[in-house]
Amino acid sequence: MRGEGVIATMIEENGPSTHDQSEVSSFSSSSSCSSSSSSQARQKLEGLLNKNMRIRMTDGRTLVGLFLCTDRDCNVILGSAQEFLKSTDTFSQGEPRVLGLAMIPGHHVVSIEVEADTLEDTPGFGASH
Repeated sequence: MRGEGVIATMIEENGPSTHDQSEVSSFSSSSSCSSSSSSQARQKLEGLLNKNMRIRMTDGRTLVGLFLCTDRDCNVILGSAQEFLKSTDTFSQGEPRVLGLAMIPGHHVVSIEVEADTLEDTPGFGASH
């Protein structure tokens, strides 16, 4: 699934912020190896800017909007966001609620998906990968 790769990229980009102190020291000692992977992760994440994303949250809601930014805690800001509630009836989706600018706390993110046609011109995410 595409969303898993995006989440892994975000976690890799955030590096030691989610690790305990012993992991931070080992992360620092191998900074020459991780700096190139961190740079690659940053480039992939930057390639997703202004792409349409669908974020599923722990409470069952789904938000769809343009990826504007993230931080080291994996919080995500979506622009032109719409909220879709979890439907109890599989046949009725209901009307989306327009939110505009929305901040999704990282600990509420279950999955992230990016529209495939917006990735075709993005380095590292094209059809060849």
